[in-house]
Amino acid sequence: MTKSGDLGEITVGGATGKKQVIVVVPSLDTPVCAAETRKFNEEAAKIDNASVTVVSMDLPFAMGRFCTTEGIENLSVGSDFRNKDFANSYGVLVADGPLAGVTCRAIFVVNEDGVVTYKEIVPEITEEPNYSGALEAIK
Repeated sequence: MTKSGDLGEITVGGATGKKQVIVVVPSLDTPVCAAETRKFNEEAAKIDNASVTVVSMDLPFAMGRFCTTEGIENLSVGSDFRNKDFANSYGVLVADGPLAGVTCRAIFVVNEDGVVTYKEIVPEITEEPNYSGALEAIK
């Protein structure tokens, strides 16, 4: 996966010694995804010993522009546009229909040892996730 603003690689998941919140969105260029990213940016500032990463198929440069414009400073963003390894590994790639090829809306919490301890696949892509469920899973 590439990080925002450039084409450098980032990795999410696996054992890191701290908890990880992986927020999966179809595109930051939609109102629901933008609101979700802003909400997790706000909440990430309150979380100790955890990282928050938003993943989408947006190009890294567009993700970087979004973060700059929206003042996103407390989380990182990563693009899976290149080979969709993350989306395929986590089972979040939309396979058919008008949104085929983008990620669904999902949240994963990964513990310090790399074990997924919380997962939400939002059933309707246009709806926001259960923020409190994910945030509670970090504690």
